[in-house]
Amino acid sequence: MTPQRNTGAGAEAELPEYAGHYRLESCLGSGGMGVVHLARSTSGLKLAVKVVHAEFAKDPEFRGRFRQEVAAARRVSGAFTAPVVDADPEAERPWMATLFIPGPTLSEQVKQHGPMAPAQLRRLMAGLAEALRDIHRVGVVHRDLKPSNVLLADDGPKVIDFGISRPKDSELRTETGKLIGTPPFMAPEQFRRPREVGPAADIFALGSVLVHAATGRGPFDSDSPYVVAYQVVHDEPDLTGVPEDLAPLVLRCLAKEPEDRPTPDELMRELRAVAASYDTQAFVPDQRASGPLRPEPEPVVGRAAQRGLLRRLRTRTVLVSAALGLLVAGAFGSVQLLGDDSPTASGTAPRTTPAGFEAWQEKPVSAQPGVPQCSFGTGRLFCARSGVVFALDPADGAVLWRRPITGAGRLTPVLSGGLVHVATSGGRRLAALDPSSGRTRGERDMPAQGGRVFAGGMLLLARADRTVTGVESASGSTRWSRRIAGYSLPSLASFPGNPSAYATSTSDDGTRTQITAVDPGTGAVRWEARLRGYLTPVGAQGGSVFLLDLDRVTGDAKAVVRYTTASRKTRRVALPVRLQGAQAGVRGGVVNLMASGGALEAVDTDAGKQLWHLESAVSRGSAPVSDGRHVYVVAADGRLLAVDARTGRLVGQTPPRLGTHADKVVGDLAPPVLAAGHVYAGAPDGTVFAVDGRDPASW
Repeated sequence: MTPQRNTGAGAEAELPEYAGHYRLESCLGSGGMGVVHLARSTSGLKLAVKVVHAEFAKDPEFRGRFRQEVAAARRVSGAFTAPVVDADPEAERPWMATLFIPGPTLSEQVKQHGPMAPAQLRRLMAGLAEALRDIHRVGVVHRDLKPSNVLLADDGPKVIDFGISRPKDSELRTETGKLIGTPPFMAPEQFRRPREVGPAADIFALGSVLVHAATGRGPFDSDSPYVVAYQVVHDEPDLTGVPEDLAPLVLRCLAKEPEDRPTPDELMRELRAVAASYDTQAFVPDQRASGPLRPEPEPVVGRAAQRGLLRRLRTRTVLVSAALGLLVAGAFGSVQLLGDDSPTASGTAPRTTPAGFEAWQEKPVSAQPGVPQCSFGTGRLFCARSGVVFALDPADGAVLWRRPITGAGRLTPVLSGGLVHVATSGGRRLAALDPSSGRTRGERDMPAQGGRVFAGGMLLLARADRTVTGVESASGSTRWSRRIAGYSLPSLASFPGNPSAYATSTSDDGTRTQITAVDPGTGAVRWEARLRGYLTPVGAQGGSVFLLDLDRVTGDAKAVVRYTTASRKTRRVALPVRLQGAQAGVRGGVVNLMASGGALEAVDTDAGKQLWHLESAVSRGSAPVSDGRHVYVVAADGRLLAVDARTGRLVGQTPPRLGTHADKVVGDLAPPVLAAGHVYAGAPDGTVFAVDGRDPASW
């Protein structure tokens, strides 16, 4: 095949057809150092592949800078950036492939639609503060944060482009002749003492980016880069048009001296103060709520109705299923529910599972992509994805009920207090639904900040002053409130089959973690412990709590810790190699870990050693789940992988399910759901599917 062609003369008049084994489909954009192409992996995953211009590929210094960019991008690859999939900085034309993230840049958004609304600005500032926190934690300074390097994805802003010089973008050079940034978004020290630039320069750039998003211009504005440089160093910023509640914080970001600027953590604390506070008032009857009527569950017709007729003709058997406890990181906030004005008619009842289970797949919303996130309870699968929540029959995937929801409900539905709780309105509200029919039983606002989790029929909410409040999931009434001892805002967690909820907080230097076990129903403290390390709980079984010890700077997992409450003894198992972005699941004293880049391994805390390690070739995966025989992981391309729990050998995997709309990148991959020997999972093409967990080789 002939190579792709670009119009015009010069080094890029003829573009390459491949970068490594990735076929380049089209040009997404071109900068001073390289061209970014849309490409696909072998499995069909959409990628953005950056290829260095031919003229710079011959320059050893530029190759060195590109190697640095690849290394930096790999270190920060996570929720707030475009994860690196592959790279070859030593190729004839060096290249790097990241996941393709759909959405405009901030620059394009403002140019096409004008300045952002205040609420959008607050979310943008919070998202960029979180991104810079993670970037700085791994020792990286971006140095070129600007509107064209911020992608506005569905799940929040993403920071891109780490370390590429663009000598054609500006006349300003360092003494070596290489660009150190983009003038309107550079900090004073980048002009005065570029060799001393640190993380605070990115905070200054964040302030400039916010002014641009709020007004369509920068805080220092001129056609001449030299005039802009003078203004940045000597003049006060122009914040005309910036919302009054954000202007003081933006002004602090634009301080002339680095030490006068806030850190990302301080920014997030300040933004929590700006955001509206929440309370825990009792639910109010749903019929009293003002505003337009809520959409009712839509009737299910077509193939599902035909299945209903067939159900009456089939022999029924009893479904014996293991009840799964539900854990959701980040549940819901202030209370404002409950009264029942819904019609009494219920949705279709699920049938029992036939003795001969057959794999199935169902796409409840056929016209749109999006990964459903599912949970199991009361003999049903409850799933949510952008714009819709639905219940499925676990036996064959038949849709039992389905209802639209406003905005993107990105959290897994939670069955608690006899109701299904699901996020709506972009995660700002919580709807409580009847699990049998999907009818709305009430709604309430969620808190803007703070830890939250469901446990034992209760919703627990944590506030910045270390107060934890218990709210009944069914009625919405506040049962208790108490201040938890610790270092800072506690994180909350709960785990299936465990009677306690856990509040953890870590010291500022990251050397100690306090963990407090709380009775969800009463708020009584069952026990407290202060343990060594920067710890996060990942499971609780058999009188023990399992935690990961993380590097405070990079976030990499460096050890598995088991704390036994009866003996108050701690066992620490160091990992042979630190794992980036590790997610974990616990089964019978064994902690299974899935890391960014595909490393999957098992650690036996009884024996105090690593059982096995597998390079799964999965660029991104969910938290692992085990039934004792196999460990299951969902990949970003929709595959479900099964690994032998004893040997670490891959024993089965399903085909990818990217679909025709494969340009959506999943912010969080929900783990697979296990019930009665079957495995259920969602895929990017909008499919929910089920397979027999006892025979992965047949998948």
